[in-house]
Amino acid sequence: MKQATIKELIAFEDFEKLDIRVGTITQVSAVEKSEKLMKLTVDFGDHVRSILAGIKLERKNPTEIEGKQALFVVNLPERKMAGEVSQGMLFNIGYADKLTPCLAMPEIHMPNGSRAG
Repeated sequence: MKQATIKELIAFEDFEKLDIRVGTITQVSAVEKSEKLMKLTVDFGDHVRSILAGIKLERKNPTEIEGKQALFVVNLPERKMAGEVSQGMLFNIGYADKLTPCLAMPEIHMPNGSRAG
């Protein structure tokens, strides 16, 4: 893999604006109007969200991530895609480098809703 150039520096305050939290993926289902999107139902402890992720073509069996914890950006505006609403973003590793993506996940079980950073 060729390493990408590091992006320009940002202020720590800009990083602190991101709200990245641990959630458990309780269900993965297909988005009918999309060839790549899957709908993730994610438990954040005090609430549940629907988050769309483009993982359908990246995995032989996208439902294999059900029951796993992962990191999500939860303070993005809702976004409508393929007729569904996404309430956050899955924090995946590898996609930007054209590698087979994998989940960014805690090494031990953490309470849903725990913040990263």
